[in-house]
This record gives sequence, C-alpha cells and structure tokens, in this order.
Amino acid sequence: MLIKTDINKISLFGRSEIKVFTNRPSTIKDFFNDTVSKYGNRTALILDDEEMTYIELDKQSNQLAASLERIYRVKKGDRLAVLVSNSFEFAIIVLACIKTGIIMVPVNTKLKPPEIAFILGHSKPKIIFCDNSLISLVEECKNQFNEIQLYSKHFVAISEEAADYVNFPSLLSGSDKLTEVDNKETDPAFILYTSGTTGRPKGAVLSHINVIHSVMHYQLVFKGNSEVRSTLAVPFFHVTGLVARFLHSVFIGGSLLIFKKYQNEQYIKQCYEKKVNVHSNVPTIYAMMATSPLLKKFSFDFVKRVSFGGGPIYQHTLEMLREIFPNATYHNVYGATETTSPSTIMPGSYPMSKASSVGKPVETADIKVIDSNENELGPNKVGELLIKGPMVIGQYWDDPVANENSFVDGYWRSGDLAKVDEDGYVYILDRKKDMINRGGEKVFSLEVEDVLKKHPDIDEVAVIAVPDKIFGERVKTFIISDTLNEKAIPEIKLYCSQFLANFKIPEIYEFIEELPKTASGKTLKHQLRKRDS
Repeated sequence: MLIKTDINKISLFGRSEIKVFTNRPSTIKDFFNDTVSKYGNRTALILDDEEMTYIELDKQSNQLAASLERIYRVKKGDRLAVLVSNSFEFAIIVLACIKTGIIMVPVNTKLKPPEIAFILGHSKPKIIFCDNSLISLVEECKNQFNEIQLYSKHFVAISEEAADYVNFPSLLSGSDKLTEVDNKETDPAFILYTSGTTGRPKGAVLSHINVIHSVMHYQLVFKGNSEVRSTLAVPFFHVTGLVARFLHSVFIGGSLLIFKKYQNEQYIKQCYEKKVNVHSNVPTIYAMMATSPLLKKFSFDFVKRVSFGGGPIYQHTLEMLREIFPNATYHNVYGATETTSPSTIMPGSYPMSKASSVGKPVETADIKVIDSNENELGPNKVGELLIKGPMVIGQYWDDPVANENSFVDGYWRSGDLAKVDEDGYVYILDRKKDMINRGGEKVFSLEVEDVLKKHPDIDEVAVIAVPDKIFGERVKTFIISDTLNEKAIPEIKLYCSQFLANFKIPEIYEFIEELPKTASGKTLKHQLRKRDS
C-alpha cells in the first residue's frame, strides 16, 4: 500500500518542470496486474446480487482483448467507442482496451444524436459497443452522419442478439492469449469529450501517466486499502466514475458497488447491507439522500470517509451527513476532465474557517491565479485559476484551436475564478466560462443559447444558472419574443429536445421586455442573476 513517495521533476508533453511521483507504476495495466497478484480472490465489483473477483475481471478482460485482436485485428492507437450504462461489461471493456493499447472513447449516453454523431465522427472509432436499448440511437447516428459509416466498421451489442451486431458474450469465449503491447506512460488511454462552449465538444486525451497520478493522489489523502468498499452511482463514462471511482478502487484493491442508475431508497439500503465504508458522490446524491426517512433508520457508524465534488454542497446537507456518518472524515474535491479528476482535495482535518474552500492542491500540482493580463496574483486576490501537473492532459484530440487556447506556459486554463489564501487553501468563486453545473452534468449557457436563438419566434435569449438545493444549479433562460409567452414553454422544450440532451434543456423560463446590456451590447448576466438571488 502506497503511503508516501518521493517527487522529482521531468519534462512531460512538451512542458518542463512537471512534478511527478518517482515511485509510480508505468501504466494502468501495471497497477491492475499488481492488484490481481495481491488481491485476486477479493471482490472487485458488485452489482445487485452478483459479484466479480479480480481474477474473474482479469480473465474476462483478457478474453475480450484476445477477441478484439483476433477478430477485429485491432492495433495500438485504434479507438473504441462505448455507449454502455454502469455494468460489469463497462469495466471489462475498460481493461480490455488498456491491455490492447486501444484508446477507449466513453460516450455520454444522455446526449442526443447530433451530439453523439459529432463525437463518433471526430474520434473515428473502429468499433462501437452499445447497450441494446441504444442500438436505435446508434443507427440514427449512422443514417444521418456519413462520417460514422466511413470509420466505424464493427458494432457490438451488450446483451441479447441484435441484427448486424455481434453479441458481447460471444467475445468472452475462446483463447485469452494476448499479444504483448508496449504501452508507454505518455500513451493515450481514454478520450473523454467535454461540453463545448460553441456546441463543439472537446476530446480530452487522458494518458496513463495522468490516470496514475490521479489514483495516487486519492490514495495519499484518503489512505484507502483493500478493505475499502465504495460505490459507483455516477455514470461510468464521466471522469469521476471512470477514474475517481473505478480505477482508484482497482489501484487500492477495493470493492466497488455498482448502480445502473441512482434510486434513493435502493442506494441507501444497499450501502447499509453491503457495508459501504467510503462514500464519494456529487452533492446532488447526498441532497437526495437527505430527503429519505430511510437514512435515519440505519446506523452508518462503519463509514470512514465521505467526499464530494462536482458542485457546491449546502451547509444543511453537510450537517446532515455529519449526523448520519458520525465517524467519517469529510473531503471536498475539485477537478475537471482535463485534470483527470482531482486538482485539489480538502484534508481530513481542517479549521472551520476554511470550510468554504475546495482544499489544497494535490501533491504534484502547481497552481496559480492570474489577472486579465496574465500576471500572477498574490494571496486572496481573485483571478483565473491555472493548473499544472502530471494529471493535466497533454492535449485535446485533433483540436489545434483548443490546444492553442487552453494551455499557457505549461498550465491548463481552468476558466474558473478563484483565490488562494495565505495558507494555500483554494476557493472557487465563479465561472469565467459561464458554465452551469446541474448535478455534476456540465452545461454551457452559450451552447443552449445557440439552440434557442435558432427558434424562429425567439428574438433574444440569455441562459444562466439558478441555485437549486437538489441539483446545485438548474438551467434558466430569459426570452424576448413578440409572439411567445408562458403558454409556449412546452413547445420550446420540445424544440430544444431535438438538439440538446435532457439535462441541458432549460427548466425555468422568464419572458422579459429587454435584456440588460453594456454599451457594446454584451448581456449583463450578473444583473440577471440578481433577479433570482
């Protein structure tokens, strides 16, 4: 078990003076193999009443990897897209890709056909895996967007037989002998697409060294070991589900309780019955737990650690958690897809005066706050937060404009307005990127505005976030129209549903006469926010 490790500095992705752990695994496969050798007979995954050991996970991922090589002639660097819900199969695919050198592209299954089609067309996967319930969605993308048909030649359905789709279980038969792949720590492992500010998602390329440092950062602060039983209630396709939950659990040899989807009472009951002793969730899940009387019927004194990230947590929710989990330590975590999850983590023991902070930078991170002229600011001065370290991605996939604009002097531009106090604690104050965080799902207001502006009867529009006790934030739109009013809201929602994922569609509508603007015509969104404060 890793307790502490030395740090040195290297050049990485063309950036100098990057702090790295000296004693680190070379690849994700290396730390998975280490876990299998130490904890092979331990339970790796739990789903409902089924369990899978690390040995079983190793064998099945070997069989899938061997089939990918034998049947599809995959090679290192090929892409494989996955539209699959939380399941054993998702975990098996992750490890099979790692073992073959394939770059896995997890796709948000909540997206609409145009959004999914862009991701598939941009990443050009050779193979697409999907749930049977999503086959019609994949077919719609294929029929409407020719670029998918050009590159994606093979399709696999996860469960029962489907026309023109290979059955996933059939790939878990035959030999499990693999060709040894020479993966390097800087090789890409995953491409995770983030919401685009102009409707064009960006493919963040997560390399082995990024993932390795993230799981090591978690282990150093959380001090996890093979006795940890945690949950995966967020989607597997998010960086939180993939790295912070699954691969971190693999790294320490822990057991992960998987939920296909979050259901409040089921989650609470299973966490008690399975003796889940570490909880890591978005604040939305904790807020929903707080609404259930069932939570107080059980004793959760065995819970050792509770962490949250992906949005603000309300004080009353935190107070509830301290009452329900009296023996736990609490951690706020701040990060992004581009930082492979954590950039800062709140230490287990901290003064109450720091309670609004997202913690201190992780062990190998360098951060700074800059003003609009890119001058570094001192303690307690507000500016844009820049992050540097081995957990920061090297690039966006095939996106030279984003690569040019998103990195400066080896730092990634977070787009968040922040300050760092004299003790090194980081505070996130606002979003320079004007992003809405709805229960951990990221929504850019400009993306929603672009859709609404195309409506023939909408003259002007502005989209903002409004606070919400359950989801953290909800999407609100202000609309100027000569012909529409509140009666048209269902029709506007239906119109948006053609282009946007459900979580991006505005939930609150206000029809107004005029938008507040600067002399240059820029909408003053802070004035709109004041109307809801």
